[in-house]
Amino acid sequence: MTPFRSVLISGASSGIGRALALACARPGARLHLGGRDAARLEAVAGACRARGAEAAIRAADVRDAAAMADWIAAAGALDLAIANAGIGGGSDDGAPEPAAQVRALFETNLAGALNLALPALAAMRGQPAGADGVRGRIALVASIAAFVPAPGAPSYCAAKAALDAWTVATAPAARAQGVRLTSVCPGYIRTPMTAANRFPMPGLMDAERAAGIILRGVAAGRVRLAFPWWVAGAARLTGLLPPRLSGALLGRAPGKAGLSAAPGNHT
Repeated sequence: MTPFRSVLISGASSGIGRALALACARPGARLHLGGRDAARLEAVAGACRARGAEAAIRAADVRDAAAMADWIAAAGALDLAIANAGIGGGSDDGAPEPAAQVRALFETNLAGALNLALPALAAMRGQPAGADGVRGRIALVASIAAFVPAPGAPSYCAAKAALDAWTVATAPAARAQGVRLTSVCPGYIRTPMTAANRFPMPGLMDAERAAGIILRGVAAGRVRLAFPWWVAGAARLTGLLPPRLSGALLGRAPGKAGLSAAPGNHT
């Protein structure tokens, strides 16, 4: 059973976000579920209420910084905020990504995550500390793709790498103020996003299992949570190769654009 009673999740309408919401749903829990599709959000909220939780939805785009700040403020005291919303994208023809796609990936996967994390961090600093000295926790869903400069998904990898680096680098200062930050770096998760992939996905796991791993890691205070460990290790090693070698290796990978869908099904 999750120890978190008040939880806010972006990208909660499907995939990992939905699985996280359901994993947190229990009597006494208050869930704040965000996403762009109100109908799908309401369906998830209904499933959470059936498990005894209170659930409120907020249809909003994470790229809207003011809307995200308003949502955080309206939620009140939070035990856990999860920046899960994100999009995938890549190029399979060897041409540079279209400019619009590059901007969309950075605006959603990096700026959108920070639009949740920054106001949540500011709010949690002012919350009373629990018996363990923790005022609140923030999980930011990056990706194992953060460790690999894949030619098929350059903007996705770069945005996730920046998100992971910011989270890990900010974690010590946040910890000193009673807030725990966790960079979540999943591999291939069985979700609507990865359902379109037509290539082998090593370490593929169900969203429900991934949600359990995430919540346990966050509760344990992990600064970075990368899983499955062996896929994360392989990605790390590949990322350490000279660019010419890693580019050649990743450039030959089947369905290389699908690397953008590997991490975490975001919505």
